[in-house]
Amino acid sequence: MKDRIANTRELSDDERISIVEKATTSLGRSVFFSVIIMIISFSPILFLTGQERKLFSPLVLTKTFSLLGAAILAITVSPMLVRVLVKGRLIPENRNPVSNFFVRLYKPVLNFCLNRKKIILTICAIIVIGSVPMIVNLGTEFMPPLDEGSLLMMPVTLPDVSNSEAKRILQVQDKILKSFPEVENVLGKAGRAYTATDNAPISMIETIIVLKPKSQWRDGITKEKLIAEMNEKVQVPGVTVGWTQPIINRINMLSTGIRTDVGVKIYGQNLDSIYNISLKVEKALKGIDGLADLYVEQLTGGKYLKIKINRKEIARYGLSIDDVNMLIESALGGMNLTTTVEGRQRFNVSIRLAQDFRNDLSEIKRIPVQTQQYGALPLSALADISISEGPPMINSENALLRGTVLFNVRGRDMGSVVNDAKKQIEAAFKKLPKGYFIEWSGQYENQVRAQNRLKIIIPIVILVIGFILYFTFRSAKEVLIVFISVPIALVGGVYSLYYYHVNFSVAVAVGFIALFGVAVEIGVLMIAYLNNSIGDMVSKNSSITSADIRAAIFNGATPRVRPILMTNLANILGLIPVLASTGVGSDVMKPIAIPFVFGLISAIFFVLIILPLIYEMVKQREFNKYGKLKILDIQE
Repeated sequence: MKDRIANTRELSDDERISIVEKATTSLGRSVFFSVIIMIISFSPILFLTGQERKLFSPLVLTKTFSLLGAAILAITVSPMLVRVLVKGRLIPENRNPVSNFFVRLYKPVLNFCLNRKKIILTICAIIVIGSVPMIVNLGTEFMPPLDEGSLLMMPVTLPDVSNSEAKRILQVQDKILKSFPEVENVLGKAGRAYTATDNAPISMIETIIVLKPKSQWRDGITKEKLIAEMNEKVQVPGVTVGWTQPIINRINMLSTGIRTDVGVKIYGQNLDSIYNISLKVEKALKGIDGLADLYVEQLTGGKYLKIKINRKEIARYGLSIDDVNMLIESALGGMNLTTTVEGRQRFNVSIRLAQDFRNDLSEIKRIPVQTQQYGALPLSALADISISEGPPMINSENALLRGTVLFNVRGRDMGSVVNDAKKQIEAAFKKLPKGYFIEWSGQYENQVRAQNRLKIIIPIVILVIGFILYFTFRSAKEVLIVFISVPIALVGGVYSLYYYHVNFSVAVAVGFIALFGVAVEIGVLMIAYLNNSIGDMVSKNSSITSADIRAAIFNGATPRVRPILMTNLANILGLIPVLASTGVGSDVMKPIAIPFVFGLISAIFFVLIILPLIYEMVKQREFNKYGKLKILDIQE
């Protein structure tokens, strides 16, 4: 519109309104299809479940409503503002120095590529094929590890550990951890908290390590090196140490029941058989690169005080089962005597034997039992007292008994470690006993769930977008030309992931999904510009030659450098702060921004260089075969 009214006389209000109405009408269709494509391309994220949906759905909803709002403003408010504010003579676009710079730079490049289509397309194909090994060897994980600024050490002792020994281990390890200069504070807990949701046994210890800012760390020390140093110094015989972070640990335990990155769940009917299978799984997993903190959940080894009352003996002394049970309860478990009231607070008062007597089996056997005729008798005279072994804790899931082999992943991507682990287990277990089976859980469970869902949704979205493009262009060839931009755009993202050593995760998938929508959008815009240029050429010339087709494509592509660069550079520059960020949360945001930014760069080169080449080849073949060109103006 600016070119139409530039360098002309002062326009009247009616003329200005007429021009704005025509421009708005032609713009509305392009805006509508661009917004629809962008919204549909983001829709796979809304169909995710679990953590990934909660984390990324606000991003999708925000972008969707922003696009809808921007589209409404573009076809309603913007024309009104143009009508009110744009007056007098306008400077034509060909006098814009920035636009002229890019056009002058682009023209010889496009001309060079049009004259050497086969060479350029061959180079492009080589670049795409060269990315295949990178895609194959790309590591996978559920979510990028978030640096929470603190660590969680989870030592696990033997099931029969006493309270005093667990307390001693906790204090010794906390003292060692506090000695590190990078540690701000240490807080440890043994056993379960005062809540029904915490089923931790006394043998499980949790120590939260609050770290100082990295600016105060020793030179050359990293989080991985710090964990390695701590792990080496806190080793205690009989204690298996695992390392994670407080927030992700709680998320894992709530969502999957696993407190580490990955867990192998063994289901069955008998605890002893489950434990034997767990030990074999542990043996098979040892030595895998990247697998750390390997631990088998103890299903045996719990110590129980077994008191079997001799009915003949208590009947001989005139006692009942309840008499003996009440004595045992009051001596060992404690019996409530009364309740004391202090202000608005009430406290139960109970009585039981001192801990020294309760911890010694010989003292328990000497507990006196008062009788009416024979006086005080030792408890051992009325019952068989012994220590027996049993399960320290029974875990069940889906109405089946469950054992678990736990491990973390460090220094390698989760997908590769689990794949190697699966191969080792398959080699060790040709066939499991009847009624027993293995299931993988933890973060890997979430990863598989998200990948399987995306595998179904993304092809459906591509088909829907393809239908919309066909409805737009009425040509399957032009739809294919637009979709060719997708692998070219993905190439930039793949190479960037390889350069930055980023594993493929749900966050990376979100970045590629966003990139897919933008790549299709700019491809649609360029096709629309080229179709308009070809249509103008056909309407003005009665006879068309191959040179006319190339000239029309050249003239249609070169003036569109500025809008394409302006649109995509705004996206790229807006994400530069994310790429440069180093604070908390940048670990999750960078994998989204990296493939999107570098994929946009490769998509820009494709749309400006490769797409006109392919478009010319298609139109030249169509003209040579049919002697005419089929053109549909997207703005009609």
